[in-house]
Amino acid sequence: MSDQRDQPTEVLAGEQPAGAATVPPRRRRPRWLKTVLWIVIPVVVVVLLLVVADAVTRAVAEQRVATEIEKNLPDTVKADVTVHIGGFSVLAQFLEGSFSDVDLVAPHATVNGAPLSAAIHATGVPTDFSKPIQSATGTLSISQDSLNKLVTIPGAKGDITLGDGVLGYDGTIDLLGLPVDYTVSATAKANGSTVLLTPGKASVSAGAGNVSITKLIQALTASGPFPLCAAQYLPDGVQVSDIRVTPNRATVTLTASNFVMDEKFLHSKGSCS
Repeated sequence: MSDQRDQPTEVLAGEQPAGAATVPPRRRRPRWLKTVLWIVIPVVVVVLLLVVADAVTRAVAEQRVATEIEKNLPDTVKADVTVHIGGFSVLAQFLEGSFSDVDLVAPHATVNGAPLSAAIHATGVPTDFSKPIQSATGTLSISQDSLNKLVTIPGAKGDITLGDGVLGYDGTIDLLGLPVDYTVSATAKANGSTVLLTPGKASVSAGAGNVSITKLIQALTASGPFPLCAAQYLPDGVQVSDIRVTPNRATVTLTASNFVMDEKFLHSKGSCS
C-alpha cells in the first residue's frame, strides 16, 4: 500500500490552497473622486502660494512705508515707526495703486529730546509716495514734563501743570493800573490751528492787595478764550480736532487730508496768521 502523504495535492484553478491566507480584493477609487482630487489639490496649492506671497508682500510694503517715513523725519524728531497695512489682500491693493487702511505707531518717539507717543490711522494711502494720502487721524500722548519742553503759553511764567480736564499756569496782568501776578486754571478746546484756553478758577499772588478775583477773571476773559497757536508746532495743514487733559498728561488728536507724506511736508510748519 502506497503512502498517500507523498502524493501531491491538486489545486483547482481559482481555489486557494488549504491553509493559505485570504487576500481581499483591492478596491478601486471611484472615478469621480480622482477627478475631484485632480481639481482640488492644484487649487489648494495655488491658494497657499497666494497666501504666502501676500504675507511676504505685506511685510515688504510695511517695512518700505516705515523706512520712507523715518528717513524723511526732521532732525529734531526721532522715532522707530511700526506700520500695519489693513485689508484682506495687500497684493490686490498694490495692483489697485493704494492701500485702504494703514496704521502707524511710534510709542517711543522724541521731539527736541522730549518723549511722547504717536499713533496715526491713514486711509487711501497710495503705493506711489509722491501722490497724496486721502486722510489721516493721529493721536499724540504727551506728559506734563514733555509738554513744558515743547510748548509755551505767551505771557505765562513757569511751567504748565496738567490736571483733571484743566491746565494751569502763572501770568501777569495789568489790573486797575497795577501789575498783578496770578495763577489760573483753564479748560482747553481744539479749534483747528489753535487751542482755545478759557480761564476758570484763579488766584492772585501774595502782596497783590485787595484784588477782586471776579474782576481778575473778567479781565482775563474780556476778549474771549485765549488762542494758543498749535499750528506752529505741526506740519502745514495739520489741524487739532480734539484735546483731552488728565493729571500729568495731555492727549491731542490731529487730522489732515490730501497731503503727501514726504520730506517737504514733514519739515514744514503751519501758522495761525
